[in-house]
Amino acid sequence: MISTPTPGKTWGLRRLADPQGLFSMVAIDQRPPIEQLVAKARGIPRGEVSFADHVACKRWLARALAPHASAMLVDPNYGYPASADLLQPQRGLLLTLEDHRFDDTPGGRRSRAIDGWSVAQIRRLGADAVKLLAWYRPDASEEVLEHQHRFVRDVGRACREHDIAFIFELLTYPFPSGPDSLRDYVEDPAKPPQRVVDSVRAFAGAEYGVDIFKLESPIPASALPDPAGPDAASAQVWFDALGQACGSTPWVMLSAGASMPGFECALLFALRAGASGFLAGRAVWWDALQHFPDEAACAAALQREGVPYLQRLREMTQRVGRPWQPSFDFSASAAEGDFVRAFPPAA
Repeated sequence: MISTPTPGKTWGLRRLADPQGLFSMVAIDQRPPIEQLVAKARGIPRGEVSFADHVACKRWLARALAPHASAMLVDPNYGYPASADLLQPQRGLLLTLEDHRFDDTPGGRRSRAIDGWSVAQIRRLGADAVKLLAWYRPDASEEVLEHQHRFVRDVGRACREHDIAFIFELLTYPFPSGPDSLRDYVEDPAKPPQRVVDSVRAFAGAEYGVDIFKLESPIPASALPDPAGPDAASAQVWFDALGQACGSTPWVMLSAGASMPGFECALLFALRAGASGFLAGRAVWWDALQHFPDEAACAAALQREGVPYLQRLREMTQRVGRPWQPSFDFSASAAEGDFVRAFPPAA
């Protein structure tokens, strides 16, 4: 059984959602893709990409997209300093905790937090939620599975301690990993849908403290059928199974570098299955950012393509999505004394 979020977490979730209880969130926390793009444009090795260039990209994205999103996801190293003054104070803020690098072992991938960052520090930055990505596949080695489960449990516990919402992103991966596995997430074209569903079930228990699941399509976006076509029902079965695996925890769809049409298709299947919105990145802004280092061209492309696309996703979510409803259930502590004791002062 999934526990009801605390009042503190609930207020954070309300800020991530729009007034209808739907999530139209944009991610600019990506690090390797932007580094690779800048390196190519500058004709330099990836390791020589400057802090200034990385920050500039994220600043352009925040300026264009933050006014049209219910919340923005940024990383603490580049995205927060790049965009803090541009983000909408009446909208939600998520910060990512996981390092984009992971330990690639013979038994599978081991995720880790960004060096020097914690849930407590993210709370002190003023965020409404912590976002954590963990790589997972049920057939990884016992040692890897134990590490991944402990990693997520520890973050979930810290989010409870600091009363901040926990957004958990789950990604499957090819096994064994390929030579470019450390560079960036590329959707596995051969992933079986059951693996995606089973991975979600592995973290659906209350001990992980997940408040929102951020999930990939169970079928590669490039292989999805037309949602209005004759094969739509067979694909919908897997999205329905994904929603069922989440139990009562709300979930949103991630874009995983899909094309604009591909993600739009995946999102529609997800919304029909009960998703409450999206937390998307590259599908919204990747094409526009190809104009780097020409800031004016990037800005124009974002306004011409990225913003209208984001608005289409929001409109689809409002038509089809399942609104998340905040819950303030104080019935178990109706007496004033019981309520006060339920929320003791911080040590």
